Amino acid sequence: MLRPRIIPVLLLKKDHLVKTIKFSNEKYVGDPINAVKIFNEKHADELMVIDHTASQDAREPNFALLEKISKQARMPLNYGGGIRNVADAVRLIKMGYEKISINSYLFKDSSILTQISKLVGSQSVAAVIDVKENLFQGHSVYKNNGKQKISSNLIELMLEYIDNGAGEIIINNISLDGTMKGYDFKLISKIYKLCSVPLTVMGGASSLKNMKELIHSFGNIGCAAGSLFVFKGKYRAVLVNYPNVEEKLNLFSNKSL
Repeated sequence: MLRPRIIPVLLLKKDHLVKTIKFSNEKYVGDPINAVKIFNEKHADELMVIDHTASQDAREPNFALLEKISKQARMPLNYGGGIRNVADAVRLIKMGYEKISINSYLFKDSSILTQISKLVGSQSVAAVIDVKENLFQGHSVYKNNGKQKISSNLIELMLEYIDNGAGEIIINNISLDGTMKGYDFKLISKIYKLCSVPLTVMGGASSLKNMKELIHSFGNIGCAAGSLFVFKGKYRAVLVNYPNVEEKLNLFSNKSL
């Protein structure tokens, strides 16, 4: 049975981890293998690993590093970045990644979702949609690491991806990336009621209380966060963290944090 998931996001840049604010202002945050070991110890529900410049730089996934991560991880893994064909996706699944996330390539050929889902099952294929808030208080879809606005309507694009075989939709809110100002509940509400597959949201997570509010508002949703799980305090000191068992139980209960 599907349940809410608390998902740390690791942002790869070649062989190290970075964190961004609105997809800019990169800050080095450490070694990916060390981070994976810590999330193992903390029993993370799932770990999302994204190489955020692979497609932009026309690079294939860093398979050597990804295999090392897979061998270390004791939790479900989701990888995205630089996936250009079915062979890349199948290679990662065989390597031990439970889920493959695709973003940039979908603008070239969204039928790749159908091709991959037929081979490995739709539950292993996620479509990522990057959005930014626009002047009219709506949200526009972007590609090329948030640099190029496209004309497609967010909801229509999401439904197209689901029809093509996506077993999960991941909405990445660039406007809130790294800001820790809180999830955009208005946007999520608009998407959630129309999304017939599991939904995961990224961008803005400010606290465990914010995640609790998200879970109690929408139920079975993926709560993904980067800064919340790699920074601590107002000075954003690098400290990999994740809720302990009691804190996690509280996220799903009616008790206040």
